[in-house]
Amino acid sequence: MSKNYSNTGRSVSATTDTVKKLVFSAMGIALGMVTSYIKVWEMPMGGSVTLLSMLFICLIGFWFGPRYGIAAGAAYGILQFVIDPYMLSVPQVLFDYPFAFGALGLSGFFRNQKYGLQLGYIAGVLGRFLFSTLSGVFFFAAYAPEGMNPLIYSSLYQGSYLGTEGIVTLIIISLPPVTKALNIVKQQTRS
Repeated sequence: MSKNYSNTGRSVSATTDTVKKLVFSAMGIALGMVTSYIKVWEMPMGGSVTLLSMLFICLIGFWFGPRYGIAAGAAYGILQFVIDPYMLSVPQVLFDYPFAFGALGLSGFFRNQKYGLQLGYIAGVLGRFLFSTLSGVFFFAAYAPEGMNPLIYSSLYQGSYLGTEGIVTLIIISLPPVTKALNIVKQQTRS
């Protein structure tokens, strides 16, 4: 049995698979962007609790693995910067946007495990927390109250909104009907 090949030398099924991953990733990024503007609570110096915006980026990793998840998260971070930029320096932009949002793609390392979405989501949010906290320490330490360790201040600041959204999202994705629906979508990404 012979395979059909496109003019690039790749099999048509491999090309179709790549296109499917790109389309699902683009939809995830778009849904993440839209839901990032539905803010339940906004912090005074950046950051907010949104309507599950981090979930859509984590789903890309959960569906297609860490390579696609991290790349989509970094692209999402760059898009966030383009639409609503805040820049002190190039390293700060890297930590706050492509590194922090790219970390959401760490969810892909748990894609084939029991409770993989929940574990992956936790890993992704912790990765984002790490980069956001480091950014706070390196670039925004002056905002810490006098006498307070910048690491503690940044951890509390980042944890207040990331932790809140993370817990709410974990509760929602752990509801049986939601888990079932997300697993059906995951199966569709593989067919």
